[in-house]
Amino acid sequence: MLLETLSTFAQDMGILNLDFRSAIMILVSLLFLFLAINKGFEPLLLIPIGFGMLLSNLPITGIFTAHIAAGTDLSEWGILSIFYYLKPLLPSLIFMGVGAMTDFGPLIANPKSLVLGAAAQLGIFFAFVLAILLGFDAQGAASIGIIGGADGPTAIYLTQKLAPELLGAVAVAAYSYMALVPVIQPPIMKALTTKKERVIKMEQLRHVTQREKILFPIMVTIIVVLLLPAAAPLIGMLMLGNLFKESGRTLRLSDTASNSLCNTVTIILGLAVGASAQGPTFLVTDTIKIVILGVLAFAVGTAGGVLIAKLMNVLTGGKINPLIGSAGVSAVPMAARVSQKVGQTENPSNFLLMHAMGPNVAGVIGSAVAASVMLSMFGGF
Repeated sequence: MLLETLSTFAQDMGILNLDFRSAIMILVSLLFLFLAINKGFEPLLLIPIGFGMLLSNLPITGIFTAHIAAGTDLSEWGILSIFYYLKPLLPSLIFMGVGAMTDFGPLIANPKSLVLGAAAQLGIFFAFVLAILLGFDAQGAASIGIIGGADGPTAIYLTQKLAPELLGAVAVAAYSYMALVPVIQPPIMKALTTKKERVIKMEQLRHVTQREKILFPIMVTIIVVLLLPAAAPLIGMLMLGNLFKESGRTLRLSDTASNSLCNTVTIILGLAVGASAQGPTFLVTDTIKIVILGVLAFAVGTAGGVLIAKLMNVLTGGKINPLIGSAGVSAVPMAARVSQKVGQTENPSNFLLMHAMGPNVAGVIGSAVAASVMLSMFGGF
């Protein structure tokens, strides 16, 4: 009897049920936690993602199951399974929080920033074409391409609609590259610009009135959603959050959206994204392709923004520092900070942050619009 009990206990031990692919993902999760805690690479993203990945790959915990059988009682769901099934709601809530934290003033003051935000979406369509050539269908290719926008919530929003089977790989790649913006972007920026270009000082932006800031989210919502109804969940929530901030009448709502709500949703979404990277389903050939295509998409998007900024610099007689073009990807405010850091490395008296914020917030709009175009074309909205 005692031996039978000990045998049953041993069989229920996690260590005896650990397969090599889950073990590899546990090591990856520890790497994510190391980068977040020791190196400071976007800990708000990598810590919940890394810990969610760790939990879901520890065997027989029941904490996460990607596919729940019909009729299963809610009490039998693991906590990370519940978080995972909230994913259709979470990207829009994240966008509301981003809107409440974002100052669109630099974009309003310099509307040409929209061109840089659009140029940085080039990586999306580049990766889309490559994915098609590698054998993915249009829905899967669109989901992979959106990684190039460096916008995790948008990647989740689009992928769960077009190619849910790719969600784990796409989400992990998108958030990983967002966190690694300070590593990936500077070499590309320096390779495509000259010392003379990197030290260019830009003129101070004009003052933007409160009326302009109030009208902007309303008008953007009307124009974009009339053109692309599929953009309503993301653009609508982004602009609502910004209107909370700029109206001056809803400070409590703005504070809630930008702090407690956004932080809560970030924790839930990060854990769900990490949990979806389970070894047996994650470590497959398609995942390797997605990771490679994702970094290519991000690199091409960064390069597209820088090259168009170089062209604009020529057309304006040397008034635009091409470094701000890299901020056209959607990683707010990380990409803008990278432009500022690289610029100050070349010239300590150079302050590009506010100039880079224009393309950066334009990139948020641009990636949402690009996702909506893909959804309208391939999702039967």
